[in-house]
Amino acid sequence: MPPVLSPRNPQQKIIKRVIALEGDLIRTRGYKNRYVKIPDGHFWIEGDHHGHSLDSNSFGPISMGLVHARASHIIWPPHRWQKITPHLPPDRAPLLSLREDPAEDQDE
Repeated sequence: MPPVLSPRNPQQKIIKRVIALEGDLIRTRGYKNRYVKIPDGHFWIEGDHHGHSLDSNSFGPISMGLVHARASHIIWPPHRWQKITPHLPPDRAPLLSLREDPAEDQDE
């Protein structure tokens, strides 16, 4: 989950799940196009609460240049302290991946 600068407000950082990388074909959730092939130098992010999240379904593929960092742990609130493990909901996997080995991206 990378913190990225919001494409709509560069003063704001947002943390979302990476759903697809450049070259992937995905089915969107409410974006203007039902299917999107992620262009070179971009990726697709989504929040965990569909319909209540400002994410790629609102503004499209995100430039990799907007990545600020990578979230590794939840530290607040204290009762949620934990390491973030990579997880892609099964219904959000890319329909087609043109990358060499898409499985290796799950471990990053």
